[in-house]
Amino acid sequence: MVNAQEAGSVAPQTEIDRSATGGAPTLEDIMRRQQGLPVDNSERAANVGDPSGAANLSDQLGTLGGASDPDLWRGMRFNEADVTTQVRGPAAEVLIQDRGMWWLQFREGPLLTYGGYLLLGTIGLLALFFLIRGRVKIDGEKTGRRIERFKNFERFGHWLLAGSFIVLGITGLVSLMGRKFMIPVMGHESYALIAGASKWVHNNVSWAFMLALVMIFVMWVVHNFPDKTDLKWLAMGGGLFGGGHPPAKKFNAGQKLIFWSTIVLGASISVSGISLLFPFELPLFAKTFAILNSTGLPEMFGFGILQETMTPHEEMQYAQLWHAIVSFVLMSIILAHIYIGSLGMEGAYDAMGSGMVEEQWAKEHHSLWVEEVKEREGKAPSGATPAE
Repeated sequence: MVNAQEAGSVAPQTEIDRSATGGAPTLEDIMRRQQGLPVDNSERAANVGDPSGAANLSDQLGTLGGASDPDLWRGMRFNEADVTTQVRGPAAEVLIQDRGMWWLQFREGPLLTYGGYLLLGTIGLLALFFLIRGRVKIDGEKTGRRIERFKNFERFGHWLLAGSFIVLGITGLVSLMGRKFMIPVMGHESYALIAGASKWVHNNVSWAFMLALVMIFVMWVVHNFPDKTDLKWLAMGGGLFGGGHPPAKKFNAGQKLIFWSTIVLGASISVSGISLLFPFELPLFAKTFAILNSTGLPEMFGFGILQETMTPHEEMQYAQLWHAIVSFVLMSIILAHIYIGSLGMEGAYDAMGSGMVEEQWAKEHHSLWVEEVKEREGKAPSGATPAE
């Protein structure tokens, strides 16, 4: 007798002899499956019924059309059964989705664990940085004069993006983590109401996020191309650690990194989100994996040949995982952005609060931009850091 607790004794790469079972699962298969280890199903996947080799229907062990009940179930599991249905749709003929357990285990295990650690770790590092560095103050004497940094339309686009992303982040975390963390606290019924509302809000607010993403790209892309001033800004750490303020244009190197992270990751989140909003209509990953396989990169990095044939359900599962992973990364970046724009730096919030910033703050953090503004106004720069 072998208990499930003893499954750890099975080696990850044990060669399992299935000749005695005719390809049926063995005790070793069951124990490996309990550990989440891969199980060779190739023999079972091929054993889905053979009419030419079947016993006569009139015989005692005869099978209907050469397929016994186990053959039929294996055919359904491995997507080899001849299924006909009046329901039309790409997923209608898939009765058993064999890889769904892998998706569920990854979603409830590594995704929640490492995603949660990423967010908590980001908050912890920001808190530690604040304790060590404190708030970045305006070094020089305030002038009392204010410069328009962002127009109303620009601030509307920013706050539409920021507000929608915060709502999407909260509702997404409720949907992803609620079963594990909220149900034990409030019970199934209360969570069901919150989860249902979160899903509805998440699906509809997503359109505002995508609209705002396009708006900020159109408004600010011209200001966010890298240039040589960014190298000095990065070399000096943006002045966050002391040592003066490096010259910068309307957007410094740090803001440019935030901008392009938001555009690239936000676009990826949007595409996978649209795929989830319209299930089975926008398959992304089988074609993407085929392109990657053609480059040889997956094998070069030890991933082997990626799966190029997927059921519609698998496409949705990959889309959900990618959607969540990229969202976790962008949330951690935006947490740092929120910190700098509020608690971390004096005067920074005014840029998006009222659109007007203290002139001394602008000279210290965006000296080259102040020069451009003064030149447009026909005035000489007043005390701005010289361009280098």
